[in-house]
Amino acid sequence: MQDVLAGAWQSLAGEPLPAVSLTGDESVLPGHFRVPAMATASIAAATLSAGELLRLRGIDPGTVSVDTRHAAAAFRSEHLLRIDGEPGPSPWGRIAGDYRAADGWIKLHCNTPRHEAAVCWALGVPATREAVTKTVAAKSMAEVESAVVTAGGAAALMRSREDWLAHPQGQAVANLPLVELNRIGDAPKRTLFDSDRPMGGVRVLELTHVLAGPVAGRVLAAHGANVLHVGAAHLPRIPVLTMDTGQGKRSAFIALDTEGGRAKLKKLIARADVLLQTFRPGALARIGFGPEELAELRPGLVVADISAYGWTGPWARRRGFDSLVQMSSGIAEEYATDAPAPLPAQALDHATGWLTAAAIMTAIRRTVTDGGTWHARLSLAGTGRWLDSLGRKDPEPSEVDYTDVLETVDSDFGQLTRVRMAGELPGAPPHWDHPSHRPGADTPVWSPVVPQPVS
Repeated sequence: MQDVLAGAWQSLAGEPLPAVSLTGDESVLPGHFRVPAMATASIAAATLSAGELLRLRGIDPGTVSVDTRHAAAAFRSEHLLRIDGEPGPSPWGRIAGDYRAADGWIKLHCNTPRHEAAVCWALGVPATREAVTKTVAAKSMAEVESAVVTAGGAAALMRSREDWLAHPQGQAVANLPLVELNRIGDAPKRTLFDSDRPMGGVRVLELTHVLAGPVAGRVLAAHGANVLHVGAAHLPRIPVLTMDTGQGKRSAFIALDTEGGRAKLKKLIARADVLLQTFRPGALARIGFGPEELAELRPGLVVADISAYGWTGPWARRRGFDSLVQMSSGIAEEYATDAPAPLPAQALDHATGWLTAAAIMTAIRRTVTDGGTWHARLSLAGTGRWLDSLGRKDPEPSEVDYTDVLETVDSDFGQLTRVRMAGELPGAPPHWDHPSHRPGADTPVWSPVVPQPVS
């Protein structure tokens, strides 16, 4: 796992790997893919990035350590979440899932009313599993995928690894770095607000949904960032993910489809240090918030973009989610027997989230040492390519007890049992200052910075 981490750190920071301790083995999760190694390395990369920021503040970070069992729990955090002792509601829609077409398998992602409606319109069926099953069975995978995507929905047929590598989008992804971090504008060197936490005093504006982006924001909040998640009141949410990924953040609503809403967003960006977003490539640029405009509006800003299939190639703007990327890229097909064989966690989402947090903290460090405006880009498909490159492992898991990495807190949703923040940083142990807020519970303004003692 040390080699896995070294490769990720080189892509991320281009520097020698700092001292780190990785413990445990890869039997903590089932399956042939090396998800435990990816989880451990992703979490270590983010924790090391936090440690380097701490060092920049004149505080000895100590030796970072990550255990594979805690890493596995962190990658399954939404599954381990409990509300008043009970599992959270299922994130999956009523007709979401895998369907057998005439020539193979296809996954329909219908976890929001809009995507469910697109499937029903494309196939000409009511929103029942029986109707969808019957109609899909009479069509080819490609026919269903094309119809659903054209209708504005989200779907992916199950391709083999070989087919993906030969596909134009697979070839586009193959040429992308795991983490792309570039300077896109000039700005004076940043002075960090006094704090004994790595991201203390750093304002993070989070425009994300579902999982990868919210995971990144959750990591930054645990390292002291002032994270404001901005959504819209009319957009659907997946409750269990909102509860799980909202730790340490405030939550506000802004209607970006109105002139007043865009003016509010502009004011927030003007005082932000980081903009983290998961809109499809080009979506924010169309309303005046592309990277170039952001660099002009807020010199010194760190912009982080997450996409499903990357930012080049024919699928750059395609709607995508972890489970769909697994189907498209050959992950779900490689060990499939009677049905697709997904990973034992939404591992592409979680890994991309932790790596994005690492990229943001690395970029913040560079704004201090070098100045400038910085742009990070990552994709679920790129993370999937990294996972594929790690080889395979013994698929049989050992018995795993996660009890000691869980904690219980009171929240707006009830008593939450959640996975403790993973990654040990002795110089500034990561933690969330408060549990998840209800969506829209906060006003869309920056809260005042509360001075923190400096060690």
